Amino acid sequence: MPARVLDVCVVHQLLADPGSVGVTAIDKRPVEGAVKVGPYGLYADVQADRKHHGGLDKAVYAYSAEDAGYWAAELGRPLPAGWFGENLRTDGIDLSGARIGERWRIGEALVVEVTSPRIPCQTFARRVGGEQERGWVKRFTRAGRPGLYLRVIERGSVAAGDVIDVLERSEGAPTVAEVFGGRVRS
Repeated sequence: MPARVLDVCVVHQLLADPGSVGVTAIDKRPVEGAVKVGPYGLYADVQADRKHHGGLDKAVYAYSAEDAGYWAAELGRPLPAGWFGENLRTDGIDLSGARIGERWRIGEALVVEVTSPRIPCQTFARRVGGEQERGWVKRFTRAGRPGLYLRVIERGSVAAGDVIDVLERSEGAPTVAEVFGGRVRS
């Protein structure tokens, strides 16, 4: 079965957050139909903390159904698309094994490039459950299932069901897991 997009998620609402920005856009939820994607990400989406999220190199955040399933079992609860703050919930593609610089075509025209793993933050920890999941950032980091950020190379649109084709893959480049692991140790 080909790799594909299961869900496309954009911000549902900004939530109050005690962090330095005062609000968070982590509340992403699936939308129906195709969504246009430009250099800064999905139309109708927003990043409240643009210092750490968004921008050209972090325009789109992808998280896999396989990794979400792991966490659903660990946490003993369903984790719907968007729960990790992701824009794309994927299926059938190893995000941790993707190589930095790898390029994908999603659907008809959208071309994206893998840029980096997601680095968990305290906003994410608060979203997960605060006191109920103490040590969440360390736990998420140890599991080595960060998801990844994508840069938009060619504009297009994305919809649930779109096929993900790997166009280019440099075997010499580090994987998302290797970069994430290196950041964790330093």
